[in-house]
Amino acid sequence: MLSGDYRAAGLNQADRAMLDYAVKLTIRPASVTREDADRLRSAGFDDGGLHDICAVTAYYAFVNRIADGLGVELEPRFAPKDPDASGDTSGS
Repeated sequence: MLSGDYRAAGLNQADRAMLDYAVKLTIRPASVTREDADRLRSAGFDDGGLHDICAVTAYYAFVNRIADGLGVELEPRFAPKDPDASGDTSGS
């Protein structure tokens, strides 16, 4: 299990490319380009792998938005230890 900044975890090229893509798709989906998909292919992912990365990333975004929209609160054991790890990009 990763805890903290994945960029400092010493991951292999494929895992790093996958997580870079997932973060970009989550935070700035309109900025994802063909070049981003090509980077995944260069790291060894085929079209099925690219589909799976997109589907899992989209699923978690969907579930999080449903939970946020309904005001669901995390159980204490799932609450981030680092307040900056909340994923809140609203700036508030």
